[in-house]
Amino acid sequence: MNRGSSRPSLGERAADSGVPAAPTAPPPRAVPPRAREDGTGRHCWVHTPPGTSGTVPGLLVEWRQQPEGWQGRVAYAVPGPHGPVLVEAWLPAASLEQR
Repeated sequence: MNRGSSRPSLGERAADSGVPAAPTAPPPRAVPPRAREDGTGRHCWVHTPPGTSGTVPGLLVEWRQQPEGWQGRVAYAVPGPHGPVLVEAWLPAASLEQR
C-alpha cells in the first residue's frame, strides 16, 4: 500500500483483479494499420486478449516497433469478479484489427 493511504495501489488492485498479464511470447512480424495523423486513439477489435476469449472492442492508443515486430498499446474491458475491469496492454499487431 502507499504510505499515508489505506487504499491499495494501482499495481496491487491490478494484481488482485484476477486478469492474467499479457503474454511475453514474441509476436509474429506484422505491419500495423495506418496510424492517425492527429495522434488520437482509434477504435479496434482485440482478438483473444488476455483475460477473456473471443473478440472485444478496444481503443488503440499508440504503436511501437520491437525486434519481434509491431505492438499496439490498447485499452479494453474484461469481466471481473466485481464487474468490468479496464485493461491496458501492449499486444501484437496480429491480434488487433481496425474497426
